[in-house]
Amino acid sequence: MEIAKTIESIEALVKTAKVAGKRIGLVPTMGALHIGHISLIEAAKKQTEFVVVSIFVNPTQFGPGEDFEKYPRPIEDDLGICKKAGVDIVFAPTPEQIYPSENIEWVNVEKLTETLCGKSRPEHFRGVTTICARLFNIVAPDMAFFGQKDAQQTVVIKKMVADLNMPLKIVVCPTVRDSDGLAVSSRNKYLTDEQRKDATLIYKSLQKCRELIESGTVDVEPIIAQMRSILEQASSIVIEYISIVDTQTLGAINRVNGQALVAIAVKIGTARLIDNILVDANR
Repeated sequence: MEIAKTIESIEALVKTAKVAGKRIGLVPTMGALHIGHISLIEAAKKQTEFVVVSIFVNPTQFGPGEDFEKYPRPIEDDLGICKKAGVDIVFAPTPEQIYPSENIEWVNVEKLTETLCGKSRPEHFRGVTTICARLFNIVAPDMAFFGQKDAQQTVVIKKMVADLNMPLKIVVCPTVRDSDGLAVSSRNKYLTDEQRKDATLIYKSLQKCRELIESGTVDVEPIIAQMRSILEQASSIVIEYISIVDTQTLGAINRVNGQALVAIAVKIGTARLIDNILVDANR
């Protein structure tokens, strides 16, 4: 496994792989790798011949008062995970490599970023799209792999790639969960044992939503009310939003007709956790 710390070195290594006829798979990460990231690496290895994992804690997607300084950076552990998973190159640039001067160019995807997490994190997604655009230009992958847990992010990035005619495919992989249903996340480590137990109510509320829709309840208001009642069983949970939205526009809907995205964001202690599922009233 190679470790590239500069743009020049990653470009040279990828060029060699492309000359050899290999398809390039990119797994963009901020490090603190867990089984969810490993599942993305495994998907990339199945669908491409040369896998690049980027590890970069991107400062432009953190808002004021968020956990940028505290965000875990266990680089040696991450490199070990990548090597064991069979990654070909880890691209681990410094902030100066990615942002050599004050960043004044942004990629903005409007409307899709104004709902769900975009309401409370208004500058978050422009940081995400800007760093992804830069990584796509640097690595020039044939495919890039993201997790369904970050559903809004995947919709936004797909839209960016389509509208800017970027020559790559975005692959969205299923959310990986622990045995109790909690979606794996690097922020789970901020939870105390009791808070982690409370956090399982997030997935339980999503399961309740699926159950209601499959039994014929399609009006959104009573579904959200029941989901809210489940989350409110734990006093540690502060609900940011519970939303049922169109899978393409991310706009709110009143009734579930066909497929919809059900998304939740909560604060538990110092951790902000998100989760979602796709539901289909026609199934």
